[in-house]
Amino acid sequence: MRTGTIARGLGLASALAALITGLSMNPASAVRAVPEPAPAAAAAPAAFTHPGVLVSRPQLDFVRAKVQAGAQPWKGAYDQMMGSKYASLTRTAKPRAVVECGSYSNPNYGCTDEREDAIAAYTLSLAWYITQDSRYAAKAIELMDAWSAVIKDHTNSNAPLQTGWAGSSWPKAAEIIKYTYSGWPNAGRFATMLRDVYLPKVINGSNSNGNWELSMTEAAIGISVFLEDRASYDKAVAKFRGRVPAYIYLTSDGALPKTAPGSGLDTRDKIINYWQGQSVFMDGLSQETCRDLTHTGYGLSAISHIAETSRIQGQDLYPEIADRLRHALGLHAKYQLGAAVPSSLCGGSLKDNLGPVTEVGFNALHNRMGIAMTNTQTLTEQRRPAGTDNLFVAWETLTHANNPN
Repeated sequence: MRTGTIARGLGLASALAALITGLSMNPASAVRAVPEPAPAAAAAPAAFTHPGVLVSRPQLDFVRAKVQAGAQPWKGAYDQMMGSKYASLTRTAKPRAVVECGSYSNPNYGCTDEREDAIAAYTLSLAWYITQDSRYAAKAIELMDAWSAVIKDHTNSNAPLQTGWAGSSWPKAAEIIKYTYSGWPNAGRFATMLRDVYLPKVINGSNSNGNWELSMTEAAIGISVFLEDRASYDKAVAKFRGRVPAYIYLTSDGALPKTAPGSGLDTRDKIINYWQGQSVFMDGLSQETCRDLTHTGYGLSAISHIAETSRIQGQDLYPEIADRLRHALGLHAKYQLGAAVPSSLCGGSLKDNLGPVTEVGFNALHNRMGIAMTNTQTLTEQRRPAGTDNLFVAWETLTHANNPN
């Protein structure tokens, strides 16, 4: 035993020395993978907090009080939400057994219907909590029951992302209804749907663009909270810890961005290709910045949502990712506000826009943690009230603007 241990130790030391020598000889080609998190670092709480996916009861109470007082920006955000199609009490669910989504939802067999019914369920659950009008809870339940009675699978190339998007909204709604409203007989069937149809599609992540894996991880975290599934929660947090440093670059990372575990990005050329051809790296650059700001916004939003849920559950992930997220929000906000894009960044041109995705991260980093975020603050306040992207982001001025809880 002792001899074997010493031998293994010497072998490890030799391998480490060789690695260091290799890196010092050719630093420009060094590829830095994010190490796999230690299996012992359990993230799941001993007891889950409910409601606890993106919004907590103290947060909801804060919002309700602000709306009742007619205070801004919450009242305007509430009116925006209640005036949307998602708050309608006459909505009819459109469930199907198999949702088939190709690239960019083409073909679109149930893709839009599923995402929008899930957002509607969340919208109605918020409306229920703020108004205490049981009609909204009943309608949210009707939508969730309709889908849990029917859906069996997601297929085609966009299935993982579609599952991630819808699977991010469903648990937000289910948490509010199950834990603040009495009378949901089919809650168990809904849990079975999340466990059997959604979780298997998202829990193992994806080596596609970062927004895919981050949205899938958001769904996995939320579903794990609702199911009180500690093993899945821990696995999702480990996936998050590997992906965020590979999605947002900091100069402290070195000459090249980090790579996610299992990505296969083992050369400089592969990494630059994965980063949309960008070879000049700066604080806050995302893996998809040079693709377009919309997909970048999806990734940054999912990062914020996951960190927010983890904070509610008692293990705050914000300190681990704060520097990356603040730089990413600030960099992209700067150009959204009209700053000239240098030629070194995406050839001097950025496409599209971030969408309504800054409120959660801004509130956490600036208001709770005291980090100065001038550009992000300007953009966030300029665009209030933040609405919905009709995919998985909805009503975050209402839920998170200046929310201290």
